[in-house]
Amino acid sequence: MAYSAEVVRRARERLAQAKADRETENRQHLQEAYERVPRLREIDRQLRLTMAMAAQAVFSSGGDVQAAMAEARDKNLALQQERQQIADTCFEEGFLDDSPVCSICGGSGYIGSNMCECLRELCRQEQKKELTFLSVGKESFDQFRLEYYPDRIDPQFKVNIRTVMEKTYDICRKYAYNFSEKSGNLLFSGDTGLGKTFLSACIARTVADSGFSVVYESAGHLFAHLERAKFSGDENARREAEKYNACDLLIVDDLGTEMPGQFTNAALYMVINDRILSGKATIISTNLNTEDLSRRYNPQITSRLRGSYQRVAFLGDDIRVKKNWG
Repeated sequence: MAYSAEVVRRARERLAQAKADRETENRQHLQEAYERVPRLREIDRQLRLTMAMAAQAVFSSGGDVQAAMAEARDKNLALQQERQQIADTCFEEGFLDDSPVCSICGGSGYIGSNMCECLRELCRQEQKKELTFLSVGKESFDQFRLEYYPDRIDPQFKVNIRTVMEKTYDICRKYAYNFSEKSGNLLFSGDTGLGKTFLSACIARTVADSGFSVVYESAGHLFAHLERAKFSGDENARREAEKYNACDLLIVDDLGTEMPGQFTNAALYMVINDRILSGKATIISTNLNTEDLSRRYNPQITSRLRGSYQRVAFLGDDIRVKKNWG
């Protein structure tokens, strides 16, 4: 699962800090133990000596090497047993464990060239932090309420609004809980206040909780970041923009609210086309209908939206108005 360089950087910094904190804590515990039970310091000194004796026996050219090794081993075992007895009787459990922050990788974050689960979990946490701006609440599918959508026929599309939204909810829920790198693309289309952002946020949180990397961005911010990365010469901005191609799922909210222009068309085409070619999933929400999209964006963009995205319809009356005036 792909994480942006920025997410990995923050996760590695957290792991390095945790490793340093654990090592400091272990040193402090050991020093406190030496002060409380001076015999421990002497045991540790003798343990180091027996290890040196064993090494000397291995490289010795004379004498009985096996006997020397056996003697060093017996001394070492006796000292370890005495040390453990002191630890069990004089200190709380785990006080002298001297355990690393991760027992698998030792705190490096990697097993060979593969990312260890400890670092992967920190990446997931850092990734989820980027979703906190969605709203103050914790959006979940359980909060979705079909009763906000009228059980009547839409005069324009001649379909039952609640039936359509029940299908929309099912599509979004299945997409989120069954997400994979081959889940494909969704195009949320409908008027403002019908739940596009809410269900996008539900998908984002669910997919992120499953360990996939998710980037959720409003269209205005997306194009502003891409423009800064292209024209400012800022290396940090360029690296930050890489997340739009690197993430497993990109969600672009409110397409059509950004300032129109030649750069916007070029950047949108690049994002859409690159992710289609790489097989990465994208969700785009917009208040624009099919005709509006065709008028606003060039044929290459609308062709890809029609051919490579599943359209998900949002119908009904503005839910925010209903909540405020209910």
